[in-house]
Amino acid sequence: QVQLVESGGGLVQAGGSLRLSCAASGRIFSNNAMGWYRQRPGKRREWVASIRRGGDPDYADFVAGRFAMSRTRGNHTWYLQMNNLKPEDTAVYYCNAILSYVEGVARGPDEFWGQGIQVTVSS
Repeated sequence: QVQLVESGGGLVQAGGSLRLSCAASGRIFSNNAMGWYRQRPGKRREWVASIRRGGDPDYADFVAGRFAMSRTRGNHTWYLQMNNLKPEDTAVYYCNAILSYVEGVARGPDEFWGQGIQVTVSS
């Protein structure tokens, strides 16, 4: 069974840094795209960053050079390095991926989400 698990969230002061990780498990044979989203209190979920297979990261405008997304060579773990955090970055962060995988037979590509992880930035 395919699962995405985030780690690395927590509480940080404004101007600080956090590094989020997302680990994908299961019989994955292709990761077509991976990304990060967030949902701020009272707001809709919004896209933060993503990488398509063979491509470079893309970022939302509000990242403004503060965040950097990277991945391992096998594409089964990816990261979001967040620097110069602001109180308005406080949110639940979710990792996301479009995966092809085996569950009995070859399946996908299907979209998967992590359970979300809290990031709180104090002023």
